Amino acid sequence: MTTNHEANMLKHAVIPFLVGASLLAAAPFAQAATNLVFCSEGSPAGFDPGQYTTGTDFDASAETMFNRLTQFERGGTAVIPGLATKWDISDDGLTYTFHLREGVKFHTTPYFKPTREFNADDVLFTFNRMINKDDPFRKAYPTEFPYFTDMGMDTNITKIDKVDDHTVKFTLKEVDAAFIQNMAMSFASVQSAEYAAQLLKEGKAADINQKPVGTGPFVFKSYQKDSNIRYTGNKDYWKPDDVKIDNLIFAITTDPSVRIQKLKKGECQITLFPRPADLKALKEDKSLKVPDQAGFNLGYIAYNVMDKIKGSDQPNPMAQLKVRQALDMAVNKQQIIDSVYQGAGQLAVNAMPPTQWSYDTTIKDAPYNPEKAKELLKEAGVKEGTEINLWAMPVQRPYNPNAKLMAEMLQSDWAKIGIKAKIVTYEWGEYIKRSKGGENGAMLIGWSGDNGDPDNWLNVLFGCDSLQGNNFSKWCDKKFDGIVKEAKRTTDQAKRTELYKQAQHVLKDAVPMTPIAHSTVFQPMRNEVRDFKISPFGLNSFYGVSVSK
Repeated sequence: MTTNHEANMLKHAVIPFLVGASLLAAAPFAQAATNLVFCSEGSPAGFDPGQYTTGTDFDASAETMFNRLTQFERGGTAVIPGLATKWDISDDGLTYTFHLREGVKFHTTPYFKPTREFNADDVLFTFNRMINKDDPFRKAYPTEFPYFTDMGMDTNITKIDKVDDHTVKFTLKEVDAAFIQNMAMSFASVQSAEYAAQLLKEGKAADINQKPVGTGPFVFKSYQKDSNIRYTGNKDYWKPDDVKIDNLIFAITTDPSVRIQKLKKGECQITLFPRPADLKALKEDKSLKVPDQAGFNLGYIAYNVMDKIKGSDQPNPMAQLKVRQALDMAVNKQQIIDSVYQGAGQLAVNAMPPTQWSYDTTIKDAPYNPEKAKELLKEAGVKEGTEINLWAMPVQRPYNPNAKLMAEMLQSDWAKIGIKAKIVTYEWGEYIKRSKGGENGAMLIGWSGDNGDPDNWLNVLFGCDSLQGNNFSKWCDKKFDGIVKEAKRTTDQAKRTELYKQAQHVLKDAVPMTPIAHSTVFQPMRNEVRDFKISPFGLNSFYGVSVSK
Protein backbone atom coordinates (compact mmCIF):
# COMPACT_ATOMS: atom_id res chain seq x y z
CA MET A 1 0.00 0.00 0.00
CA THR A 2 0.99 3.65 -0.26
CA THR A 3 0.40 5.60 2.93
CA ASN A 4 0.22 9.39 2.82
CA HIS A 5 3.80 9.47 4.05
CA GLU A 6 4.97 7.13 1.30
CA ALA A 7 2.98 9.02 -1.28
CA ASN A 8 4.54 12.27 -0.17
CA MET A 9 7.96 10.72 -0.74
CA LEU A 10 6.88 10.13 -4.32
CA LYS A 11 5.32 13.52 -4.88
CA HIS A 12 8.23 14.95 -6.80
CA ALA A 13 9.45 11.73 -8.38
CA VAL A 14 9.82 11.86 -12.10
CA ILE A 15 10.60 8.23 -12.85
CA PRO A 16 8.72 7.17 -15.99
CA PHE A 17 7.30 3.73 -16.60
CA LEU A 18 6.40 1.75 -19.68
CA VAL A 19 3.95 -0.97 -20.17
CA GLY A 20 4.64 -4.36 -21.61
CA ALA A 21 3.59 -6.36 -24.62
CA SER A 22 3.26 -9.89 -25.79
CA LEU A 23 3.87 -11.76 -28.96
CA LEU A 24 3.01 -14.46 -31.47
CA ALA A 25 4.22 -16.17 -34.58
CA ALA A 26 4.84 -19.58 -35.88
CA ALA A 27 8.15 -18.67 -37.48
CA PRO A 28 11.36 -19.44 -35.58
CA PHE A 29 12.64 -16.42 -33.69
CA ALA A 30 16.07 -16.72 -35.21
CA GLN A 31 14.94 -14.78 -38.28
CA ALA A 32 15.06 -11.44 -36.50
CA ALA A 33 16.35 -10.43 -33.10
CA THR A 34 13.75 -7.66 -32.92
CA ASN A 35 10.84 -10.10 -33.13
CA LEU A 36 9.51 -11.62 -29.92
CA VAL A 37 6.92 -14.39 -29.90
CA PHE A 38 5.04 -15.12 -26.69
CA CYS A 39 3.15 -18.41 -26.52
CA SER A 40 0.16 -17.22 -24.50
CA GLU A 41 -2.54 -19.40 -22.97
CA GLY A 42 -5.83 -17.98 -24.17
CA SER A 43 -7.73 -15.50 -26.30
CA PRO A 44 -8.64 -12.13 -24.79
CA ALA A 45 -12.30 -11.21 -24.65
CA GLY A 46 -11.42 -7.74 -25.93
CA PHE A 47 -8.93 -4.88 -25.74
CA ASP A 48 -10.69 -2.27 -23.57
CA PRO A 49 -8.92 -2.86 -20.22
CA GLY A 50 -11.60 -1.28 -18.04
CA GLN A 51 -14.10 -3.98 -18.97
CA TYR A 52 -12.03 -6.91 -17.78
CA THR A 53 -10.51 -8.57 -14.72
CA THR A 54 -8.28 -11.39 -15.98
CA GLY A 55 -4.59 -11.53 -16.77
CA THR A 56 -5.32 -12.95 -20.22
CA ASP A 57 -7.18 -9.77 -21.13
CA PHE A 58 -4.75 -7.42 -19.40
CA ASP A 59 -1.66 -8.98 -20.99
CA ALA A 60 -3.15 -8.39 -24.45
CA SER A 61 -4.25 -4.80 -23.80
CA ALA A 62 -3.16 -2.88 -20.70
CA GLU A 63 0.31 -4.41 -20.56
CA THR A 64 1.06 -3.84 -24.23
CA MET A 65 -0.81 -0.81 -25.57
CA PHE A 66 -1.74 1.39 -22.63
CA ASN A 67 -0.36 3.40 -19.74
CA ARG A 68 -1.87 4.58 -16.48
CA LEU A 69 -1.38 7.72 -14.40
CA THR A 70 0.67 5.73 -11.91
CA GLN A 71 2.34 2.42 -12.65
CA PHE A 72 4.14 -0.39 -10.88
CA GLU A 73 7.85 -0.77 -11.29
CA ARG A 74 8.76 -3.59 -13.64
CA GLY A 75 8.79 -6.87 -11.72
CA GLY A 76 7.90 -5.16 -8.44
CA THR A 77 5.12 -3.66 -6.32
CA ALA A 78 6.45 -0.11 -5.83
CA VAL A 79 4.31 2.61 -7.44
CA ILE A 80 6.14 4.95 -9.80
CA PRO A 81 4.99 7.76 -12.11
CA GLY A 82 3.43 6.87 -15.44
CA LEU A 83 1.33 9.32 -17.43
CA ALA A 84 1.49 11.52 -14.34
CA THR A 85 5.00 12.69 -13.48
CA LYS A 86 4.02 13.48 -9.88
CA TRP A 87 0.98 13.90 -7.65
CA ASP A 88 -0.01 15.86 -4.56
CA ILE A 89 -2.28 14.58 -1.81
CA SER A 90 -4.28 16.92 0.40
CA ASP A 91 -3.81 16.77 4.15
CA ASP A 92 -7.24 15.19 4.63
CA GLY A 93 -6.44 12.49 2.05
CA LEU A 94 -9.48 13.32 -0.08
CA THR A 95 -7.93 15.23 -2.97
CA TYR A 96 -5.32 13.90 -5.40
CA THR A 97 -3.82 16.30 -7.93
CA PHE A 98 -1.99 14.63 -10.82
CA HIS A 99 0.54 16.52 -12.91
CA LEU A 100 0.48 14.99 -16.38
CA ARG A 101 3.42 14.08 -18.55
CA GLU A 102 3.83 16.31 -21.61
CA GLY A 103 4.84 15.16 -25.07
CA VAL A 104 3.03 11.80 -24.88
CA LYS A 105 1.52 10.64 -28.17
CA PHE A 106 -1.38 8.32 -28.82
CA HIS A 107 -0.84 5.59 -31.40
CA THR A 108 -1.24 6.36 -35.07
CA THR A 109 -3.06 3.48 -36.77
CA PRO A 110 -4.91 2.87 -40.06
CA TYR A 111 -8.15 3.66 -38.20
CA PHE A 112 -7.03 6.68 -36.13
CA LYS A 113 -4.64 9.59 -36.66
CA PRO A 114 -4.34 11.73 -33.52
CA THR A 115 -4.20 15.52 -33.98
CA ARG A 116 -2.98 16.31 -30.46
CA GLU A 117 -0.92 14.84 -27.64
CA PHE A 118 -2.19 13.25 -24.42
CA ASN A 119 -3.79 15.74 -22.02
CA ALA A 120 -6.30 16.13 -19.21
CA ASP A 121 -9.29 15.52 -21.50
CA ASP A 122 -8.18 11.91 -21.93
CA VAL A 123 -8.07 11.34 -18.18
CA LEU A 124 -11.52 12.85 -17.73
CA PHE A 125 -12.98 10.74 -20.54
CA THR A 126 -11.44 7.54 -19.18
CA PHE A 127 -12.76 7.88 -15.65
CA ASN A 128 -16.04 9.70 -16.29
CA ARG A 129 -17.01 6.88 -18.63
CA MET A 130 -16.51 4.39 -15.78
CA ILE A 131 -18.29 6.55 -13.22
CA ASN A 132 -21.25 7.92 -15.15
CA LYS A 133 -23.73 5.53 -16.77
CA ASP A 134 -25.18 8.51 -18.65
CA ASP A 135 -21.85 9.34 -20.24
CA PRO A 136 -22.55 9.74 -23.99
CA PHE A 137 -19.94 7.19 -25.00
CA ARG A 138 -21.15 4.67 -22.44
CA LYS A 139 -24.72 5.10 -23.65
CA ALA A 140 -23.57 4.49 -27.21
CA TYR A 141 -21.56 1.44 -26.12
CA PRO A 142 -23.10 0.12 -22.88
CA THR A 143 -20.65 -1.87 -20.82
CA GLU A 144 -19.73 -2.45 -17.21
CA PHE A 145 -16.43 -1.85 -15.44
CA PRO A 146 -16.35 -4.61 -12.81
CA TYR A 147 -12.93 -3.96 -11.31
CA PHE A 148 -13.59 -0.25 -10.91
CA THR A 149 -16.95 -0.88 -9.25
CA ASP A 150 -15.74 -3.89 -7.22
CA MET A 151 -13.46 -1.49 -5.35
CA GLY A 152 -16.18 1.12 -4.95
CA MET A 153 -14.27 3.68 -7.01
CA ASP A 154 -17.38 4.56 -9.01
CA THR A 155 -19.04 5.90 -5.86
CA ASN A 156 -15.99 7.11 -3.94
CA ILE A 157 -14.70 9.43 -6.68
CA THR A 158 -17.09 12.35 -6.36
CA LYS A 159 -15.51 14.74 -8.85
CA ILE A 160 -12.75 14.97 -11.45
CA ASP A 161 -11.62 18.47 -12.38
CA LYS A 162 -9.47 19.60 -15.26
CA VAL A 163 -7.28 22.26 -13.65
CA ASP A 164 -5.48 22.86 -16.94
CA ASP A 165 -4.35 20.76 -19.91
CA HIS A 166 -1.74 18.99 -17.82
CA THR A 167 -3.27 18.96 -14.34
CA VAL A 168 -6.20 16.85 -13.11
CA LYS A 169 -7.73 16.79 -9.64
CA PHE A 170 -9.66 13.82 -8.20
CA THR A 171 -11.90 14.41 -5.17
CA LEU A 172 -12.92 11.43 -3.01
CA LYS A 173 -15.88 11.00 -0.69
CA GLU A 174 -13.86 8.91 1.76
CA VAL A 175 -10.17 8.23 2.32
CA ASP A 176 -8.92 5.35 0.19
CA ALA A 177 -5.59 4.13 1.51
CA ALA A 178 -4.90 2.20 -1.71
CA PHE A 179 -5.94 4.89 -4.20
CA ILE A 180 -2.52 5.44 -5.77
CA GLN A 181 -1.98 1.67 -6.11
CA ASN A 182 -5.43 1.26 -7.62
CA MET A 183 -4.68 3.92 -10.20
CA ALA A 184 -1.69 1.85 -11.32
CA MET A 185 -3.80 -1.22 -12.04
CA SER A 186 -4.61 -2.42 -15.54
CA PHE A 187 -8.28 -1.39 -15.52
CA ALA A 188 -7.24 2.27 -15.05
CA SER A 189 -5.54 2.43 -18.47
CA VAL A 190 -6.02 5.82 -20.10
CA GLN A 191 -8.01 5.98 -23.35
CA SER A 192 -7.97 8.70 -26.02
CA ALA A 193 -10.88 11.12 -25.78
CA GLU A 194 -10.23 12.22 -29.35
CA TYR A 195 -10.47 8.64 -30.62
CA ALA A 196 -13.66 8.12 -28.62
CA ALA A 197 -15.18 11.24 -30.18
CA GLN A 198 -14.31 9.94 -33.64
CA LEU A 199 -15.93 6.58 -32.90
CA LEU A 200 -19.06 8.29 -31.58
CA LYS A 201 -19.32 10.41 -34.70
CA GLU A 202 -18.92 7.33 -36.90
CA GLY A 203 -21.46 5.34 -34.88
CA LYS A 204 -18.77 2.75 -34.06
CA ALA A 205 -18.28 3.16 -30.30
CA ALA A 206 -17.86 -0.61 -29.80
CA ASP A 207 -14.65 -0.48 -31.83
CA ILE A 208 -12.87 0.83 -28.75
CA ASN A 209 -12.84 -2.80 -27.62
CA GLN A 210 -11.66 -4.27 -30.94
CA LYS A 211 -9.48 -1.55 -32.48
CA PRO A 212 -7.53 -0.21 -29.49
CA VAL A 213 -5.57 3.04 -29.31
CA GLY A 214 -3.30 3.78 -26.38
CA THR A 215 -0.06 5.50 -25.45
CA GLY A 216 1.84 2.32 -24.56
CA PRO A 217 5.02 0.72 -25.91
CA PHE A 218 3.30 -1.43 -28.53
CA VAL A 219 0.79 -0.59 -31.25
CA PHE A 220 -2.06 -2.91 -32.21
CA LYS A 221 -1.76 -4.47 -35.65
CA SER A 222 -4.13 -7.46 -35.90
CA TYR A 223 -5.99 -10.16 -33.98
CA GLN A 224 -7.15 -13.61 -35.01
CA LYS A 225 -9.15 -15.26 -32.21
CA ASP A 226 -7.58 -18.45 -30.90
CA SER A 227 -4.58 -17.89 -33.18
CA ASN A 228 -2.53 -14.74 -32.68
CA ILE A 229 -2.28 -11.07 -31.79
CA ARG A 230 0.30 -8.88 -33.54
CA TYR A 231 1.80 -5.63 -32.36
CA THR A 232 4.54 -3.34 -33.56
CA GLY A 233 6.96 -1.40 -31.39
CA ASN A 234 5.86 2.18 -30.72
CA LYS A 235 8.54 4.35 -32.32
CA ASP A 236 7.03 7.46 -30.70
CA TYR A 237 6.94 6.05 -27.19
CA TRP A 238 7.66 8.56 -24.45
CA LYS A 239 10.30 6.29 -22.96
CA PRO A 240 12.05 5.05 -26.12
CA ASP A 241 14.65 2.94 -24.34
CA ASP A 242 11.87 0.61 -23.22
CA VAL A 243 10.90 -0.37 -26.77
CA LYS A 244 13.49 -2.94 -27.83
CA ILE A 245 11.25 -5.12 -29.99
CA ASP A 246 10.02 -4.28 -33.49
CA ASN A 247 7.31 -6.94 -33.62
CA LEU A 248 5.57 -8.51 -30.68
CA ILE A 249 3.40 -11.54 -31.34
CA PHE A 250 1.12 -13.50 -29.01
CA ALA A 251 0.83 -17.05 -30.33
CA ILE A 252 -2.36 -18.17 -28.59
CA THR A 253 -1.76 -21.78 -27.56
CA THR A 254 -4.15 -23.25 -25.01
CA ASP A 255 -2.47 -26.66 -24.76
CA PRO A 256 0.47 -26.46 -22.32
CA SER A 257 2.35 -29.33 -24.01
CA VAL A 258 2.12 -27.58 -27.38
CA ARG A 259 3.41 -24.35 -25.82
CA ILE A 260 6.46 -26.21 -24.56
CA GLN A 261 7.02 -27.86 -27.96
CA LYS A 262 6.92 -24.45 -29.66
CA LEU A 263 9.34 -23.03 -27.14
CA LYS A 264 11.83 -25.86 -27.65
CA LYS A 265 11.60 -25.52 -31.44
CA GLY A 266 12.19 -21.78 -31.28
CA GLU A 267 8.70 -20.97 -32.59
CA CYS A 268 8.28 -18.77 -29.55
CA GLN A 269 10.84 -17.35 -27.16
CA ILE A 270 8.83 -17.19 -23.98
CA THR A 271 5.76 -18.90 -22.55
CA LEU A 272 3.93 -19.38 -19.26
CA PHE A 273 2.19 -21.87 -16.98
CA PRO A 274 4.23 -25.01 -17.65
CA ARG A 275 2.82 -28.23 -16.29
CA PRO A 276 4.65 -29.25 -13.11
CA ALA A 277 5.52 -32.57 -14.75
CA ASP A 278 7.42 -30.71 -17.51
CA LEU A 279 9.65 -28.65 -15.23
CA LYS A 280 12.49 -31.15 -14.87
CA ALA A 281 12.95 -31.52 -18.63
CA LEU A 282 12.68 -27.78 -19.18
CA LYS A 283 15.39 -27.08 -16.63
CA GLU A 284 17.66 -29.67 -18.24
CA ASP A 285 17.32 -28.11 -21.72
CA LYS A 286 20.48 -26.04 -22.25
CA SER A 287 18.75 -23.71 -24.73
CA LEU A 288 16.23 -22.63 -22.11
CA LYS A 289 16.08 -20.92 -18.74
CA VAL A 290 13.23 -21.28 -16.23
CA PRO A 291 13.21 -18.45 -13.69
CA ASP A 292 10.73 -18.87 -10.85
CA GLN A 293 9.17 -16.80 -8.11
CA ALA A 294 6.96 -17.48 -5.11
CA GLY A 295 3.47 -16.74 -6.33
CA PHE A 296 1.51 -13.84 -4.89
CA ASN A 297 -1.61 -15.83 -5.67
CA LEU A 298 -4.35 -18.15 -4.45
CA GLY A 299 -6.25 -20.98 -6.10
CA TYR A 300 -9.58 -21.67 -4.43
CA ILE A 301 -13.10 -23.10 -4.67
CA ALA A 302 -15.85 -20.46 -4.64
CA TYR A 303 -19.23 -21.68 -3.38
CA ASN A 304 -22.20 -19.86 -4.89
CA VAL A 305 -24.31 -19.05 -1.80
CA MET A 306 -27.38 -17.66 -3.63
CA ASP A 307 -30.70 -19.20 -2.53
CA LYS A 308 -31.22 -20.26 -6.13
CA ILE A 309 -28.46 -20.39 -8.70
CA LYS A 310 -29.24 -18.28 -11.74
CA GLY A 311 -31.04 -20.40 -14.34
CA SER A 312 -32.30 -22.92 -11.78
CA ASP A 313 -35.64 -23.06 -9.98
CA GLN A 314 -34.32 -25.47 -7.35
CA PRO A 315 -33.05 -24.47 -3.89
CA ASN A 316 -29.26 -24.21 -3.81
CA PRO A 317 -27.80 -26.55 -1.15
CA MET A 318 -24.65 -24.40 -0.93
CA ALA A 319 -26.75 -21.57 0.47
CA GLN A 320 -26.57 -23.49 3.75
CA LEU A 321 -23.49 -23.00 5.93
CA LYS A 322 -23.43 -26.66 7.03
CA VAL A 323 -23.28 -27.80 3.42
CA ARG A 324 -20.35 -25.50 2.68
CA GLN A 325 -18.62 -26.69 5.84
CA ALA A 326 -19.16 -30.30 4.72
CA LEU A 327 -17.78 -29.70 1.24
CA ASP A 328 -14.81 -27.85 2.71
CA MET A 329 -13.79 -30.56 5.18
CA ALA A 330 -14.25 -33.29 2.55
CA VAL A 331 -11.52 -31.84 0.32
CA ASN A 332 -8.28 -33.77 0.54
CA LYS A 333 -6.06 -30.74 0.01
CA GLN A 334 -2.74 -32.46 0.47
CA GLN A 335 -3.58 -34.99 -2.23
CA ILE A 336 -4.46 -32.12 -4.58
CA ILE A 337 -1.21 -30.33 -3.77
CA ASP A 338 0.75 -33.50 -4.51
CA SER A 339 -1.07 -34.41 -7.73
CA VAL A 340 -1.98 -31.05 -9.29
CA TYR A 341 0.89 -28.84 -8.14
CA GLN A 342 3.52 -31.59 -7.86
CA GLY A 343 5.79 -29.81 -5.44
CA ALA A 344 5.21 -26.35 -6.90
CA GLY A 345 2.45 -25.33 -4.52
CA GLN A 346 1.97 -24.39 -0.88
CA LEU A 347 -1.17 -25.48 0.95
CA ALA A 348 -3.47 -22.48 1.50
CA VAL A 349 -5.66 -21.94 4.55
CA ASN A 350 -6.57 -18.28 4.12
CA ALA A 351 -8.05 -15.97 1.49
CA MET A 352 -4.70 -14.30 0.75
CA PRO A 353 -1.07 -15.43 0.48
CA PRO A 354 1.09 -15.45 3.61
CA THR A 355 3.38 -12.80 2.09
CA GLN A 356 0.53 -10.26 2.12
CA TRP A 357 0.85 -7.86 5.06
CA SER A 358 -2.02 -8.32 7.57
CA TYR A 359 -2.16 -12.09 6.92
CA ASP A 360 -3.48 -13.76 10.09
CA THR A 361 -1.36 -16.77 11.01
CA THR A 362 -3.92 -17.92 13.61
CA ILE A 363 -6.38 -18.91 10.85
CA LYS A 364 -6.58 -22.70 10.63
CA ASP A 365 -8.39 -25.15 8.37
CA ALA A 366 -11.09 -27.49 9.59
CA PRO A 367 -9.47 -30.95 9.66
CA TYR A 368 -10.08 -33.26 6.71
CA ASN A 369 -13.01 -35.35 7.96
CA PRO A 370 -15.40 -37.04 5.49
CA GLU A 371 -17.38 -38.70 8.28
CA LYS A 372 -18.07 -35.38 10.00
CA ALA A 373 -18.98 -33.94 6.59
CA LYS A 374 -21.63 -36.64 6.14
CA GLU A 375 -23.11 -35.74 9.52
CA LEU A 376 -23.31 -32.05 8.59
CA LEU A 377 -25.07 -32.87 5.31
CA LYS A 378 -27.58 -35.01 7.20
CA GLU A 379 -28.22 -32.18 9.67
CA ALA A 380 -28.75 -29.83 6.71
CA GLY A 381 -31.34 -32.19 5.23
CA VAL A 382 -29.25 -32.88 2.14
CA LYS A 383 -29.91 -36.36 0.78
CA GLU A 384 -27.24 -38.73 -0.46
CA GLY A 385 -26.91 -38.41 -4.23
CA THR A 386 -27.66 -34.68 -4.28
CA GLU A 387 -26.17 -33.10 -7.41
CA ILE A 388 -24.22 -29.87 -7.68
CA ASN A 389 -22.33 -28.32 -10.57
CA LEU A 390 -18.56 -27.96 -10.24
CA TRP A 391 -17.14 -25.42 -12.68
CA ALA A 392 -13.60 -26.03 -13.91
CA MET A 393 -11.47 -23.50 -15.78
CA PRO A 394 -10.59 -24.40 -19.39
CA VAL A 395 -7.17 -22.75 -19.17
CA GLN A 396 -4.14 -22.80 -16.93
CA ARG A 397 -3.70 -19.90 -14.57
CA PRO A 398 -0.79 -18.91 -12.31
CA TYR A 399 -2.72 -20.26 -9.31
CA ASN A 400 -3.96 -23.51 -10.90
CA PRO A 401 -1.87 -25.54 -13.36
CA ASN A 402 -4.57 -28.14 -14.06
CA ALA A 403 -8.17 -27.27 -13.19
CA LYS A 404 -9.54 -30.35 -14.97
CA LEU A 405 -7.54 -32.72 -12.78
CA MET A 406 -8.39 -30.73 -9.66
CA ALA A 407 -12.09 -30.89 -10.53
CA GLU A 408 -11.91 -34.66 -11.02
CA MET A 409 -10.24 -35.05 -7.63
CA LEU A 410 -12.89 -32.89 -5.96
CA GLN A 411 -15.58 -34.90 -7.72
CA SER A 412 -14.10 -38.04 -6.15
CA ASP A 413 -13.74 -36.41 -2.70
CA TRP A 414 -17.34 -35.23 -2.66
CA ALA A 415 -18.68 -38.54 -3.96
CA LYS A 416 -17.36 -40.08 -0.74
CA ILE A 417 -19.81 -37.95 1.25
CA GLY A 418 -22.74 -38.57 -1.09
CA ILE A 419 -22.52 -35.45 -3.27
CA LYS A 420 -22.55 -35.91 -7.05
CA ALA A 421 -20.54 -33.14 -8.67
CA LYS A 422 -21.11 -32.57 -12.38
CA ILE A 423 -18.05 -30.94 -13.96
CA VAL A 424 -18.93 -27.95 -16.16
CA THR A 425 -16.62 -25.79 -18.26
CA TYR A 426 -16.81 -23.05 -20.89
CA GLU A 427 -14.41 -21.06 -23.02
CA TRP A 428 -12.48 -18.76 -20.66
CA GLY A 429 -14.25 -15.51 -21.52
CA GLU A 430 -17.65 -17.19 -21.29
CA TYR A 431 -16.64 -18.91 -18.05
CA ILE A 432 -15.92 -15.57 -16.39
CA LYS A 433 -18.98 -13.84 -17.90
CA ARG A 434 -21.44 -16.53 -16.82
CA SER A 435 -19.99 -16.87 -13.34
CA LYS A 436 -20.13 -13.13 -12.75
CA GLY A 437 -23.81 -13.44 -13.65
CA GLY A 438 -24.30 -16.05 -10.93
CA GLU A 439 -24.73 -19.19 -13.05
CA ASN A 440 -21.89 -21.10 -11.38
CA GLY A 441 -22.25 -23.69 -8.67
CA ALA A 442 -19.05 -24.60 -6.86
CA MET A 443 -16.32 -23.04 -8.96
CA LEU A 444 -12.58 -23.36 -9.43
CA ILE A 445 -11.07 -19.91 -9.68
CA GLY A 446 -8.21 -17.96 -8.17
CA TRP A 447 -6.45 -14.64 -7.95
CA SER A 448 -3.06 -13.06 -8.35
CA GLY A 449 -2.67 -9.92 -6.26
CA ASP A 450 -2.88 -6.73 -8.29
CA ASN A 451 -1.49 -4.01 -6.08
CA GLY A 452 0.02 -5.39 -2.87
CA ASP A 453 -2.87 -4.19 -0.67
CA PRO A 454 -5.11 -6.49 1.44
CA ASP A 455 -8.17 -4.72 0.04
CA ASN A 456 -7.32 -6.28 -3.31
CA TRP A 457 -8.04 -9.69 -1.81
CA LEU A 458 -10.73 -9.28 0.81
CA ASN A 459 -12.85 -6.52 -0.70
CA VAL A 460 -12.39 -7.29 -4.39
CA LEU A 461 -13.11 -11.02 -4.00
CA PHE A 462 -15.63 -11.07 -1.16
CA GLY A 463 -17.01 -7.55 -0.65
CA CYS A 464 -20.62 -6.62 -1.30
CA ASP A 465 -19.56 -4.11 -3.97
CA SER A 466 -18.09 -7.03 -5.91
CA LEU A 467 -21.27 -9.12 -6.24
CA GLN A 468 -21.51 -8.40 -9.96
CA GLY A 469 -17.77 -8.77 -10.42
CA ASN A 470 -15.10 -10.93 -8.84
CA ASN A 471 -17.18 -12.07 -5.86
CA PHE A 472 -17.93 -15.43 -7.48
CA SER A 473 -19.39 -16.76 -4.22
CA LYS A 474 -22.12 -14.08 -4.35
CA TRP A 475 -21.56 -13.79 -0.60
CA CYS A 476 -22.42 -10.46 1.00
CA ASP A 477 -21.92 -10.28 4.75
CA LYS A 478 -22.63 -6.86 6.26
CA LYS A 479 -20.27 -7.38 9.20
CA PHE A 480 -17.39 -8.44 6.95
CA ASP A 481 -18.12 -5.70 4.45
CA GLY A 482 -18.18 -3.05 7.14
CA ILE A 483 -14.82 -4.15 8.50
CA VAL A 484 -13.02 -4.11 5.15
CA LYS A 485 -14.53 -0.76 4.25
CA GLU A 486 -13.40 0.71 7.57
CA ALA A 487 -9.90 -0.65 6.95
CA LYS A 488 -9.76 1.08 3.59
CA ARG A 489 -10.70 4.43 5.11
CA THR A 490 -7.66 4.70 7.35
CA THR A 491 -4.01 5.11 6.42
CA ASP A 492 -2.76 3.73 9.75
CA GLN A 493 -1.30 0.39 8.72
CA ALA A 494 -1.38 -1.08 12.23
CA LYS A 495 -5.09 -0.30 12.53
CA ARG A 496 -5.73 -1.61 9.03
CA THR A 497 -3.90 -4.84 9.90
CA GLU A 498 -6.06 -5.41 12.97
CA LEU A 499 -9.25 -4.83 10.99
CA TYR A 500 -8.20 -7.11 8.16
CA LYS A 501 -7.40 -9.85 10.68
CA GLN A 502 -10.94 -9.53 12.06
CA ALA A 503 -12.33 -9.79 8.54
CA GLN A 504 -10.30 -12.93 7.82
CA HIS A 505 -11.93 -14.70 10.78
CA VAL A 506 -15.44 -13.69 9.69
CA LEU A 507 -14.71 -15.00 6.21
CA LYS A 508 -13.23 -18.28 7.45
CA ASP A 509 -16.23 -18.96 9.68
CA ALA A 510 -18.73 -18.32 6.87
CA VAL A 511 -16.97 -20.65 4.37
CA PRO A 512 -17.94 -18.95 1.09
CA MET A 513 -14.75 -20.51 -0.30
CA THR A 514 -12.17 -23.21 0.26
CA PRO A 515 -8.58 -22.04 -0.23
CA ILE A 516 -6.49 -24.70 -1.94
CA ALA A 517 -2.98 -23.53 -2.79
CA HIS A 518 -0.49 -20.78 -3.49
CA SER A 519 1.57 -21.83 -6.49
CA THR A 520 5.13 -21.10 -7.47
CA VAL A 521 5.29 -19.22 -10.78
CA PHE A 522 7.65 -20.58 -13.44
CA GLN A 523 8.33 -18.67 -16.67
CA PRO A 524 10.17 -20.78 -19.30
CA MET A 525 12.00 -18.85 -21.98
CA ARG A 526 14.83 -19.20 -24.42
CA ASN A 527 18.29 -18.07 -23.38
CA GLU A 528 18.19 -15.26 -25.94
CA VAL A 529 15.52 -13.37 -24.02
CA ARG A 530 17.01 -10.51 -22.04
CA ASP A 531 15.66 -8.53 -19.06
CA PHE A 532 12.24 -10.16 -18.75
CA LYS A 533 10.98 -9.79 -15.18
CA ILE A 534 8.33 -11.98 -13.59
CA SER A 535 5.44 -9.84 -12.35
CA PRO A 536 4.29 -10.40 -8.76
CA PHE A 537 0.80 -9.69 -10.09
CA GLY A 538 0.74 -12.52 -12.62
CA LEU A 539 0.97 -10.25 -15.67
CA ASN A 540 3.28 -10.49 -18.67
CA SER A 541 4.92 -7.23 -19.73
CA PHE A 542 7.44 -6.96 -22.54
CA TYR A 543 8.60 -3.38 -22.25
CA GLY A 544 12.34 -3.26 -21.58
CA VAL A 545 12.69 -6.81 -22.93
CA SER A 546 15.01 -7.64 -25.82
CA VAL A 547 16.11 -10.70 -27.77
CA SER A 548 19.82 -11.19 -28.42
CA LYS A 549 21.20 -12.74 -31.60
